[in-house]
Amino acid sequence: MARVYLSLGSNLEPRRHLSAAISELRGRFGDIVVSPAYRSAPVGFDGADFVNLAVGLDTDLPPEALNDWLHALEDRHGRRRDVPRYSDRTLDVDIVFYDALVLDGPGHLQVPRNELQHAFVLRPIADIAPTFRHPVSGLSMAELWAAFPAASEPLQVESLAD
Repeated sequence: MARVYLSLGSNLEPRRHLSAAISELRGRFGDIVVSPAYRSAPVGFDGADFVNLAVGLDTDLPPEALNDWLHALEDRHGRRRDVPRYSDRTLDVDIVFYDALVLDGPGHLQVPRNELQHAFVLRPIADIAPTFRHPVSGLSMAELWAAFPAASEPLQVESLAD
């Protein structure tokens, strides 16, 4: 079994889509760890604020099969792939870490994800996996977050409950 950390985000009905995605992840992978959710401004385009969180889970799926499953999850929640990459979205789910694997594969499969350089990906993972070490730098998520210029990308805790 591999320990995997995912980044989930939405800026179109985020409470609805993120809550549904968490339920589906629990249904498929069982016991998962879910970070607090954070609201932040979009990166790379003008649009509504995003709500992002991280999930930790164990899987026996290889990275490519997991990525395919996650793309199908996005599609079930109305993810459009006929729009620019940086645009509003109902659901975005990315594999940030897959154990200590370093991989560039098909379907935007990049492990670890470059988006880890942003607060909206790093902070939620640091919340649930502070001692997990980046497979390239060797730094823990807590160390990476402590060194992050947090004021440059403000985050606001967001409840997914109604």
